[in-house]
Amino acid sequence: MPANDGIDVDDHLGESGLDGDNAQRIYRYMLLARAISEKSWLLTRQGRVLFSMPCDGQEAADVASAYALDTGKDFIVPYARSLGAMLVKGMTAQEVMLNMFGKAADPNSGGRQMPMHWGHKKLGIISMGSSVGTTIPRASGVALASKLKGQGAVTMVYFGEGSASEGDFHEGLAFAGVHRLPVVFFCNNNGWATSVPVSLQSAEPQVSRRAEGYGFPGLTVDGLDPLTVYQAVKTAVDRARSGDGPTLVEATTIRMMPHSSSDNHLRYRSQDELDAEKESDPLPRFQNLLVSAGLLDGESDQVLRDAVDQEVESAIEYADAAPPPDPETALTGVYAP
Repeated sequence: MPANDGIDVDDHLGESGLDGDNAQRIYRYMLLARAISEKSWLLTRQGRVLFSMPCDGQEAADVASAYALDTGKDFIVPYARSLGAMLVKGMTAQEVMLNMFGKAADPNSGGRQMPMHWGHKKLGIISMGSSVGTTIPRASGVALASKLKGQGAVTMVYFGEGSASEGDFHEGLAFAGVHRLPVVFFCNNNGWATSVPVSLQSAEPQVSRRAEGYGFPGLTVDGLDPLTVYQAVKTAVDRARSGDGPTLVEATTIRMMPHSSSDNHLRYRSQDELDAEKESDPLPRFQNLLVSAGLLDGESDQVLRDAVDQEVESAIEYADAAPPPDPETALTGVYAP
């Protein structure tokens, strides 16, 4: 449904708790995430970087959810498609591209991790790994530590619905529920765990319904609507910070691109299906809403898009020219002295 069809735009914006300036910032973050995702994909096609995991279609969910956090105090435990959340948390396009090119100055890992494997100590982004679902119990551990230290921080962990089929999901949520930890479990349900549809993963497709078994609330929201996502996650974050425990938020999203640069989704999805899914693209939906609210017009939108494009191009140029890691440092941090 178009953002301005069947709803009162001003009421929708007001109910979210966001003003016009914040809505415009969220839109810019969404544009930046899309631009980085698209250009990273092209870089893999050119053989200039080794790997990428596109976030096209997921920008509204990731940006708006992270926007509900206290970015200076709270923690994020990401997964590879959490690009929008990384930008909101404070990672720059330049830092993202240093990661993509595996350069020494990459703040995520100094060029040691795969591209789009995030971890930024100064920003409170906990380093992730490729093993699906392992971030979930790790997030409960981070939340327990911050609770014991009295930091007043909330931990947000991102994962796909495929991770909800792993044992780590049960362990992480069960532990958080028992100890009423300040953690928000954020599931991006795009319907696909690589090439496996949700219908072959679970007899109950609504992931949020599982929260009841762990003793805390779960809810499903439209992950293509950033205002709805923000409102739901802000409530969950406030609940966690006040000591009332975790929440499982499931955002229904779409995956407009293959699982990764190593995947060919036309082997298991039809072109007609993909074309139809693009009709739900959250970027034009939110653009329409901002135009209807008088917060954007064609000229200001193009100026913004040009600025974002130039920001990403400059980041690529900088990262491409940056020095690679010194081979002598390959084992640094791997073994204890």
